[in-house]
Amino acid sequence: MSDDNISVIAVRTARDLRRFARFNVQLYRNHPYAVPDLISDTKNSFKPKRNAALEFCEAQPFIALKDGKVVGRVAAIINCKANEAWKVKTVRFGWIDFIDDINVSRALLDAVSAWGKERGMDRLEGPFGFTDFDPEGMLTEGFDLMGTMATIYNYPYYPKHMEQLGLKPSAEWVERHIPYNTLPEKMERIGKIVLDRYNLHIDKLEHSKSVEAKKYAHKLFHLVNEAFAPLYGYSAFSDKQIEDFARKFVPLLDKRFAAFVLDKDDNLVAGALTMTSIARALQKAQGRLFPLGWWHIINALKFKRDNIVEFLFIAVKPEYQNKGINAVPFTILNPTLVELGYKLAETNPELVDNTKVQSQWSYYEGVKIVRRRAVFFKPI
Repeated sequence: MSDDNISVIAVRTARDLRRFARFNVQLYRNHPYAVPDLISDTKNSFKPKRNAALEFCEAQPFIALKDGKVVGRVAAIINCKANEAWKVKTVRFGWIDFIDDINVSRALLDAVSAWGKERGMDRLEGPFGFTDFDPEGMLTEGFDLMGTMATIYNYPYYPKHMEQLGLKPSAEWVERHIPYNTLPEKMERIGKIVLDRYNLHIDKLEHSKSVEAKKYAHKLFHLVNEAFAPLYGYSAFSDKQIEDFARKFVPLLDKRFAAFVLDKDDNLVAGALTMTSIARALQKAQGRLFPLGWWHIINALKFKRDNIVEFLFIAVKPEYQNKGINAVPFTILNPTLVELGYKLAETNPELVDNTKVQSQWSYYEGVKIVRRRAVFFKPI
């Protein structure tokens, strides 16, 4: 497929997958706010042995070339599980990056549309990954702020291209900054009340509880499946995905940054995970773990922490939602984070209509929305 000397080719070889994975790092090299992908993570996302989501997803990465040089990339994804759950025939586009040339972005999305139509899809939407734990949503506001590990950073021209190509927003997210200047007393009071009212108690892991941490990881991701099921486009994690998450991420998490709420029978009803920001470390790594990228990341996690913490997510069992339970984990995490010297918390993207999760930030003073992002769609 070509347009104005632009050709889009399906990634079939290891060489082309490397070119696909490196393009984001090259396009944003030395950018003050972009947080580069890890090249190895991007490549592994498209290898069935390394990504359990490919058990229920189809995927095809593409690169756009002009005069033999890579000028764009995109991945076409069909999440069969999500399509069945939401009763749609959607081909997703993700990992999309391109130079400021409308012919490049058009050619990339045309390739995804054609690939999807061949497989019976009638709707194009993105940027999405395989599941909600892949970065999703194109940045539409907040271009002058450092990105985060878990989100997409993109140039301001990206959403303008989407509009020019006839795509419209189908869902929007916001992200907030929460200053740690005062601890919310009201949140603490409500937390104590709901613990007593519903006969709940808190567990917080210690450093030595690595076996218990892995056990909680399994419980937590099953809880996420329950809690997040109604959220736009959500795709439930499989048992194999949960096992992979537990194996990969539990060793990296500081156990002090997790809190769990249990009922009288020790069943998990709510859990929250936070993590010190490693955005600057990833910038220093420039997409590579070796030779020194791994050290920048470990240093940021263990020794020279930034003063910013990322609120990764909170999940509450559906029958306990709207009862104040979401305040409880933070009554334990807040004092720990302040004691460790954190000055600012960043939330992950939250759907603008997800009032349940957004209501919890009203306890804090000085909270402000700092970024907005969207996914775009059109019929094909």
